[in-house]
Amino acid sequence: MPWNILLTARAIADVGAAASKLLERAGCKLIHPPKRGPYPAAELMPLLEGIDAVLCSPDKYTAEVLASPEARALKLISRWGVGYDSIDVPAATANGIIVAYVPGLLNNAVADYAFAMLAALARRIHTGHPSMLAGKWTPAWGHDIAHKTLGIIGCGRIGQAMARRAAGFDMQLLGYDVVRNPDAEKLGVRFVSLDELLEQSDFVTLHAALTPETKNLISTPQLKKMKRSAYLINTARGAMIDEAALIQALSEGWIAGAALDAFTIEPMPDGHPFRTTPNLLLTPHQASWTRETGEKVSMASAQAIVDVIEGRRPKNVVDQKVFDAPNLRARL
Repeated sequence: MPWNILLTARAIADVGAAASKLLERAGCKLIHPPKRGPYPAAELMPLLEGIDAVLCSPDKYTAEVLASPEARALKLISRWGVGYDSIDVPAATANGIIVAYVPGLLNNAVADYAFAMLAALARRIHTGHPSMLAGKWTPAWGHDIAHKTLGIIGCGRIGQAMARRAAGFDMQLLGYDVVRNPDAEKLGVRFVSLDELLEQSDFVTLHAALTPETKNLISTPQLKKMKRSAYLINTARGAMIDEAALIQALSEGWIAGAALDAFTIEPMPDGHPFRTTPNLLLTPHQASWTRETGEKVSMASAQAIVDVIEGRRPKNVVDQKVFDAPNLRARL
């Protein structure tokens, strides 16, 4: 029987042609939902009826969804990207559902984008462009980047890629992570406490995974420790920042500015106060959106599905213990 594959990842429509063909050659029937994700749990559940695998965006795969009758045929969740915080992985494992992801492919694209946001923010590019479109000529004073201090929160693959870019600007590098990474230290990152990083950095960039420990990691106390001339950049997960605290910090000038590509609720609601917050650069979670990277990630995500169909373990699985589960749904 051919596998039914639900495609909720937004990238598939734009850069996933080769990935779709790979799945079709494997005999899959591709199911395109009414809209692309991310889907909340209530909207996701009815879409899973009769679905064998999903190539998904950050849809909410809660324990309830994974244990539902609608998801009884689901064997594999292939996540388009590296973050899997929207998936209850222990619940997936308990239900014999494999969760695959694609670490390593997004590093350069996200680091390029994060540094671009840093530069645009520091040099006021984001205010100069709309000013010119409005027929004005109002140059704005920004801040230097070279020889400043960059604080990197989360020094894994993407954090290290950010460090390599900062080295070209002769920046001093501070790092904070739950584990001191020797590979980051080789790049010149000096690990310090979170408080020291916030107090000393001219730019703070977030590249950590979203966990219960990192949720609201940056809130009022942390923002008040930062320099008034400092900038905050987030291309990781929106929930790492207390949004209400950041709005107050920017409105009252605790820090010089912030650039955000990730938000607690996505898409960001029309009436969100971020839309009128001063000294704030906003983009719609597109840090990984280069066509070259998108094609590679789409292919890797699709390959994970083909691997399972053909009886092989995918290259990157979040929880290897699922293969020992007595109720593993896939035949490997």
